[in-house]
Amino acid sequence: MTSTTDKMKGKVNEVVGKGKQMSDKPSTKAEGKMQERKGEAQQVKGRTKDALKDGIDKA
Repeated sequence: MTSTTDKMKGKVNEVVGKGKQMSDKPSTKAEGKMQERKGEAQQVKGRTKDALKDGIDKA
């Protein structure tokens, strides 16, 4: 996956996760929190790929 794809998928997971946290069901709230965290991790992965690419391009 490209860095842009990682960041986009991460943002989608964050938004969906936040939506699930609005639920009244505790299990759905927990699932939403996990999905939000997954999205955050995907965005970090995308930013890391960008940073590595920039470092390699400068070398």
